[in-house]
Amino acid sequence: MPEVPDVRTHSDQVLRSLRQSGPLTRGELGELCGLSRTTLYEVVSRLVDQGLVVATVPDAGPRGRGRPAELLALNPDAGRVLGVDFGRRAVRVAAMAVLHDDVGTAVERCPADAPWPERVALARRLADTLTGGRPRLDGFDGVGVSVTDPGAGSSAPADRRALATLVGRSFGTRVRLDAAPRLAALAETVRGAAAGQRDVLYLELSDRVGGGLVSAGALHHGAHGRSGEFGHITVEPAGPSCACGGRGCLQTVASTGAVLRAYRAAADVPDLTAALCAGEPAAHAAVRRAGTYAGRVLAGLANALAPGVVVVGGELVTAAPALMEAVRRELAANVVRCGSRPPLPVRRAELGEFAAALGAVFLLRRPTEASRSKSGRRAFNPDPEY
Repeated sequence: MPEVPDVRTHSDQVLRSLRQSGPLTRGELGELCGLSRTTLYEVVSRLVDQGLVVATVPDAGPRGRGRPAELLALNPDAGRVLGVDFGRRAVRVAAMAVLHDDVGTAVERCPADAPWPERVALARRLADTLTGGRPRLDGFDGVGVSVTDPGAGSSAPADRRALATLVGRSFGTRVRLDAAPRLAALAETVRGAAAGQRDVLYLELSDRVGGGLVSAGALHHGAHGRSGEFGHITVEPAGPSCACGGRGCLQTVASTGAVLRAYRAAADVPDLTAALCAGEPAAHAAVRRAGTYAGRVLAGLANALAPGVVVVGGELVTAAPALMEAVRRELAANVVRCGSRPPLPVRRAELGEFAAALGAVFLLRRPTEASRSKSGRRAFNPDPEY
């Protein structure tokens, strides 16, 4: 049976106190949490039964009298989850011990055409480095996987179900997949530029233009799991054709490749960055154009969805910070103001290249029907923050 709200609240208090203070006796824990002995006994018994808390009795010293008081502590092996971001040219992993809120990250580059078995094996090796080189098939309670839309390049999986099976067999645990931009939106909401917000609009400008929406603290997927396709909103009806079959999509003017082509043929990202630093008009014009169109799309979305904050991230924002000026200008000019409310905040993403991998970790922190502890009982989520 699901826990009643009071029990969930008391469990939150106990877990939070142990996380902040370390091992405590029952008496110390009861004072910190303000719980009666009866309530504390029930809550601790439940958490121990779920494998989230462990009870130990310290060895008595040579002069000790009686049995030492039992100490309660968070179980260091409980709630370990892994996030994997299969990017076009790199594999990134993030590992978290959920109860302790500690995160480790690792990355390794790979060819864009690397086969999927090699990519999954690389993810496994990176995960092992984060666990001290002690590979265990049951070492993680779940693996969240970030995948790029097939339209973004040859690294995208043709069959996500097959990818989930491949990853699940490698790690011996449950797997959840989601789109990279949506997961980046989730990560920025939980731990990045939008931390503390519950309604967040996120746009990513990289090889692929996409995004995500967090509404009332929850990641929005849409009726068919395809929400966040902001790159295929038309901005130039007579513009260039897009891989989606449309014309003049934001993808064709504000992706990394589109901006590089607009600046100079055969240019790469370091070339663009150097040109911007040198003040080359062509480079600034290409970036300004991309930022203007991105800002207009965001303004339309903001008017429809009323987010509390807008976050813009991706490779292009990192390489060309000046792009944010154009984005902010368009939002300021086109977002409808409501009375005396302040302007809509527009922030640059903070989590960098690990945003999607971190989002894959946070995806697993929500309780689901498939989320169970190793004892077989449904896992408890100590921080239901999104």
